[in-house]
Amino acid sequence: MPKSHAFNSSLHRQPIFYLATALILIDQAIKVGVTLVMPIGTVEQLSEWFNLVHVLNPGAAFSFLADAGGWQKYFLSIFGIIVSVILTRLLWTGVLSTSESVAYVLLMSGALGNVLDRLRIGAVIDYLDVHWGDLHWPAFNIADIYVVSGAFLLLITSFGATNTNPESTP
Repeated sequence: MPKSHAFNSSLHRQPIFYLATALILIDQAIKVGVTLVMPIGTVEQLSEWFNLVHVLNPGAAFSFLADAGGWQKYFLSIFGIIVSVILTRLLWTGVLSTSESVAYVLLMSGALGNVLDRLRIGAVIDYLDVHWGDLHWPAFNIADIYVVSGAFLLLITSFGATNTNPESTP
């Protein structure tokens, strides 16, 4: 007899949808705010190591493919949509781990937040700038934080204990 699980994402479709939607809306609202308040190229120093900036990134993470000539907008958009469809399908059919489900929602929300930017303006709006003196980490946004957090959570979840001993299952 299969072991009963306390969580199954297919039984929580509505809250998962609401969470993903809320995360995407938060990302887009902040980007709209940055666009309205800060002209492109603006740097507002908030501390000795953190700035708010307004930059456009036509590439992927760390400006990878930024100078690729425009095709990357379509490639990265299609890739983000495909990954999101796959993760949505997995959540729809049932993921048996709460942390894995949250990781999928974070990955999907971050990917779609950046896809919306690419489709709307042709580049991703980045506004967070962490630095040490003149050494700057590439600017990023909350959608990037979602993706990195989701990937990290998925990695941590993958190291979770699994019961492979059939004798110990009821």
